[in-house]
Amino acid sequence: MTLHSTPKQTWTFHRAGTVDQVVIADGRDLDRLASLDMKLWMALACPTHGLEIDQRTLELIDTDGDGRIRPPEILGAIDWARHVFRDLDDMFKSDDAVSFESIRADTPSGREMQAAATRVMAELGRSDAREIRLADVVEIQQTLSERSLNGDGVIPCDSAEDERTRAVIADAMAVVGSTPDRSGKPGIDRGRLDEFFDRVRAYAAWLEKEAAARTLGDETPRAAQALSLVRAKIDDYFVRCRLAAFDGRIASSLNGTDEQIAEFAGSVLAPEDNRVAALPLAHVNAGSPLPLGAINPAWTERIGAFVEATVKPIFAGPRSELSEQEWAAVTERFVRYDEWLASRPADDAIGSLGRDRIAALAHGSDYAAISDLIDRDLALAAVIGPIQAVEKMIRLRRDFATLLRNFVNFSDFYGKRGSMFQVGTLYIDGRSCELCLPVQDVAKHVTLATLSNTYLLYCECTRNKDTKKRTIVAAVTAGDVDNLMVGRNGVFYDRRGDDWDATVTKIVENPISVRQAFWAPYKRFVRFVQEQLSKRAAASDAEATKHIGDGVPGIGSAIDAKAPMGADASTPANPKKIDVGTVAAIGVAVGGIATFFSSIIATVLGLGMWMPLGVVALALAISGPSMFIAYLKLHQRNIGPLLDASGWAVNAFARVNVPFGSALTSVATLPPGAVRTLKDPFAEKRTPWKTYLLLAILLALLVAWMFGKFDGLLPDRGRPDGLFRGFSSAAPTP
Repeated sequence: MTLHSTPKQTWTFHRAGTVDQVVIADGRDLDRLASLDMKLWMALACPTHGLEIDQRTLELIDTDGDGRIRPPEILGAIDWARHVFRDLDDMFKSDDAVSFESIRADTPSGREMQAAATRVMAELGRSDAREIRLADVVEIQQTLSERSLNGDGVIPCDSAEDERTRAVIADAMAVVGSTPDRSGKPGIDRGRLDEFFDRVRAYAAWLEKEAAARTLGDETPRAAQALSLVRAKIDDYFVRCRLAAFDGRIASSLNGTDEQIAEFAGSVLAPEDNRVAALPLAHVNAGSPLPLGAINPAWTERIGAFVEATVKPIFAGPRSELSEQEWAAVTERFVRYDEWLASRPADDAIGSLGRDRIAALAHGSDYAAISDLIDRDLALAAVIGPIQAVEKMIRLRRDFATLLRNFVNFSDFYGKRGSMFQVGTLYIDGRSCELCLPVQDVAKHVTLATLSNTYLLYCECTRNKDTKKRTIVAAVTAGDVDNLMVGRNGVFYDRRGDDWDATVTKIVENPISVRQAFWAPYKRFVRFVQEQLSKRAAASDAEATKHIGDGVPGIGSAIDAKAPMGADASTPANPKKIDVGTVAAIGVAVGGIATFFSSIIATVLGLGMWMPLGVVALALAISGPSMFIAYLKLHQRNIGPLLDASGWAVNAFARVNVPFGSALTSVATLPPGAVRTLKDPFAEKRTPWKTYLLLAILLALLVAWMFGKFDGLLPDRGRPDGLFRGFSSAAPTP
């Protein structure tokens, strides 16, 4: 029966990782989830892809199809299930088999579900079955999708019964594109069909207007084409004649300048020469007609075609010349045809079908035939729709509780059961990182993920010789990071157990522990010293190599050159003078460093019996700031920005404290009961003289101090007598 919330029911919250989360354990909690303040939900949105949960289930819950799940859709799924299941406790069974007895018979949705489930089992030949599984629904959907008509309203070519209709569908897909049907085959739906035939009819209507525009009958296209090739040049000729009539002084220049004529005199000309074609069609005179026989050689062929195709049909015979008035009459005959050409639809895809094909499509019965196929296909939706509802029922029963444990609360994550946003485990540098999330755009992701205050490794993962690629981000929450660097390789195992080669491409550095922060300043100092020594050694090596290279040619020159008379070959060259300023600078630097360390030693030794506390204070002065910053960041570490960068909308401070972080990243340790052999055949041989040398130095320093050799550098309490006085003064008086 349907459960209803009552005022007496109270919510239970559990605390994990310092985060209070609501407990959703049974159908009673589901039934009253709408009454829970949404501010107490752990998440307010998540994507439908890239998660370790069946994507098809999320798509069925995503009723608006925007690729995201939000609280209204969660509550909508619960309300839908309330009208289908007898008991909402079934939503926590987490299996893919639904018995007919668990489906309600007192609601329209329940009765429809029972009828659809019964029909599915009957189609599979198991009418006596009393339960239905997801595999049964998938099988019947596959069978229906392979049929020519499968209820999706999309008609592939092979769904048509005759070759003519198949050809029309192919033409339509070539012009307006295709839509995949339920089986994945390309086809056309109602929208694409209407678009195709609307364009066909528009083009056909334009073609039908051509007859009225043909002033010369069937010869009109040929005549118009010939006219278009010479129209601009003939217009140019008559404009020049009008200019000559306007002012006779410019008539000679209109026929060509003296410079042009002089250039022609010294050139080898051809009719196709552009310089010839640029001259007027004929000799320009005021009011002169165009002589159609004696014209510019570059235009002879085109003018001849114009005369045959255009002039003769209009004037009913050959003409030797053409006046300006006659030329105007010629162009006037083609005004309507030019207007018709200008109104041509800008649709080359339809035009490529050809005039006859366009006319046949526009006036034939092909549209009605394909439209009838679409109607028949859509009629099957009444059968297939309930089958999809059965699929939704089974998938919700199997996956909905998992979604709630990763949306309303994060109990799967904090319970170490593997949340749906954890895509696998990264093994690298002697540790395993379980908090791994998918990444689509590293540059965009890292901008927000940095705010999580977590040490992050962005890795590019490849599988099967680079045929498959993916990018992940792994949170490192335990261990040291000294050996983690860009380019380091590891192995990533996804949730299915497939292994991927992982390479670190980017690192976001943040503290991992306070202990690591304590040693961080010293490690940085050691790295700095090593880098400086390496740079100095490299510079010295380069300088030495340069001196050797410069000296080799000099040796040959010295052998070949004759020594001056009386010179002693054994006399050494004058040594290079030492730069006094450099020596002084080095002395000042060394003295400053010695003074600094001497003051520190003096201060510590001057503490007397409080010397150990002074050492501790010195260590805290060095490591304290780093430890304090690490403490603050570790207490602010949370996965919210990480998930938000992956498309979530996290609604709470999903903290990852130090104990929980240590559980998310496991460091390599020997298994319990393991036997360890301490004998190492390749261990470095001990050199006791180093120990002896160190002890000798310490002993020498102690003796020198006791005999007052450092008294000039130390304060009173740092001297031997002052130290002993400090002890005696601190002793109690009898």
